[in-house]
Amino acid sequence: MRKWFINSVLGSACLLLSIHLAAQTARPIVVDVDKPISSIQPTMWGIFFEDINFAADGGIYAELVKNRSFEFAKPLMGWKILKTDATEGLLILNRGDSNAANPRFARITRNNPDEKFGLENEGFRGMGIKKGMTYHFSLLAKNTEAYPLKIRVELVSEKGQVIGTANLAPEKGDWRRYTADFAAIGTDSKAKLDIWFEGQGSVDLDMISLFPDDTWKNRPGGLRADLVQLLADLKPGFVRFPGGCIVEGYELATRYQWKNTVGKIEDRKTMINRWNTEFKHRLTPDYYQSFGMGFFEYFQLAEDIGAEPLPILSCGMACQYNSAEVAPMDQLGPYIQDALDLVEFANGAADTKWGKVRASMGHPAPFNLKMMGIGNEQWGAQYIERYEAFVKAIKGKYPEIKLVTGTGPSPDGKFFDFAAKELKKLHAEIVDEHYYANPEWFLQNATRYDKYDRSGYKIFAGEYAAQSKSGANPDNKNNWRCALSEAAFMTGLERNADVVSLCSYAPLFAHVDGWQWTPDLIWFDNLNAYGTPNYYVQKLFSNNKGTQVLPATRDKLPLTGQNGLYGSAVLDKETNEIIIKLVNTTGKMVNQTITFDGVKRIGSKAILTVLKSDYPDAVNSLEQPNQVYPARQEFFVKGKSFQTILPASSFSVYRITLAK
Repeated sequence: MRKWFINSVLGSACLLLSIHLAAQTARPIVVDVDKPISSIQPTMWGIFFEDINFAADGGIYAELVKNRSFEFAKPLMGWKILKTDATEGLLILNRGDSNAANPRFARITRNNPDEKFGLENEGFRGMGIKKGMTYHFSLLAKNTEAYPLKIRVELVSEKGQVIGTANLAPEKGDWRRYTADFAAIGTDSKAKLDIWFEGQGSVDLDMISLFPDDTWKNRPGGLRADLVQLLADLKPGFVRFPGGCIVEGYELATRYQWKNTVGKIEDRKTMINRWNTEFKHRLTPDYYQSFGMGFFEYFQLAEDIGAEPLPILSCGMACQYNSAEVAPMDQLGPYIQDALDLVEFANGAADTKWGKVRASMGHPAPFNLKMMGIGNEQWGAQYIERYEAFVKAIKGKYPEIKLVTGTGPSPDGKFFDFAAKELKKLHAEIVDEHYYANPEWFLQNATRYDKYDRSGYKIFAGEYAAQSKSGANPDNKNNWRCALSEAAFMTGLERNADVVSLCSYAPLFAHVDGWQWTPDLIWFDNLNAYGTPNYYVQKLFSNNKGTQVLPATRDKLPLTGQNGLYGSAVLDKETNEIIIKLVNTTGKMVNQTITFDGVKRIGSKAILTVLKSDYPDAVNSLEQPNQVYPARQEFFVKGKSFQTILPASSFSVYRITLAK
């Protein structure tokens, strides 16, 4: 496969030199530069974020300690007592209603100072530790003893070597936060944290935490920088959060409630993650949500990477595939109030009730929320009537907020048809459609929006991914065949940008040792991460978005799969460039002429980026992250046309500067 990568780069050079090899010759493609079809929304290509596959805890949220406050259903899940006789030395106490968000804490008691006693935390399938990196350890401690226990912290590698140490001595007094910083002397992706207690007496502990120093923007208790960078590199137009089915919950009691995810970290109520036992093939009983990655952090992430925030809220309906529990219409008030309060949290002045919470978290300026989703993937008449209630209340108070609704989990069928009909009657603004299907479906549906009503609602292609096997199949792969079919489909989304205004692949993240669903856009372990071929398809579209759609035709017809070729063209008025995207889904190279109408001449500077593979089943991996990777070169255009070669099974992007 390494040989393929070299051949890919050489192949690009051959394209630029117009060496025609054994390629078939195709009729010219004509791009009408002076006849823009429609504008492209800045939000066109974005990110779908859901806490599935350890995406938040164990993923982008950089906390290394699992079950740091002993709030899992099994209080010691993730912990191990380091003592031969494990019946003494540790109690888990519950404060009950006096601290309802974080009731449990651990009481350590040592009666025999000559015996070793400690706790070990396994992290999220281990802890990723880097040599030379500083780590910030902290805990909350309460001590009533005159001579408190001393605490020794050790990072221990998978082979049992101590690769980092720190010491603490909690003083007598009420709850207080203690910290210790130390550098690691080794690298290990499966390390563990050992906490040893020395002396005689007792101490109460809570919120035991460990963070690396290299978080995104160096924020204490922040996000994993390499994962955020992969998102920033996409240059997304929006970030949809927190999902996904996680919004709905298995039942209403376990739905996502944003108010429980803001404020002080220790006041955020840990909750089970609905994906922990959803799939029998990937049971993950230790999957919980600490909400260290809460709504404030989602808004902040969107702001950091220049994207619009798109929060999705419960509409009073639990997942219809699970319990199908609904809140009666006369009890929908609290759900609607959550939506109204969220607008105030995001946009309200710092002296309003919820704006004050935002300001207290370090962001006095508004987040400038412009849109919000009501429900995730609900269907049926019961959803429509709840959606209507939300619209009335939100538009009544905040008419400027655009609302996103949906047509259910499928792109067709009776539930889809019913929702589409009703939402059109209600003059819905943005409607979310989801597509999980085989690659052939994506190729066949590149024309899906060609005949959609231009006077109706706008489309949010909110969740899509080609499935190499079948939906929810653990054997699905992020292979080149799937990515290429998505690229072909996306040319249809771009060509219809007057109807389609937001698009996002789903799901986003997956831990190689903790996933529940495949395929996924970005994979990672505790130290490294890589983009899939699908990631690079998304990146090439989002980094080459443009501002206006241009006609790109062959024989006066759009490029919608004739002879295996799909394509779209856009004008970027900000950079004065024409951007052409061409997808050759055949197994043959194609000699292609591209001609420009409506322009006197083209500037000479141009850039070609080619994403290709000779192997449909090619995938990227931690060991070989660049098996399918874009190759980029400059070339020159003289006159009003140029010739190129479209490699077999390839996605090519041309950026051509217009003469001023």
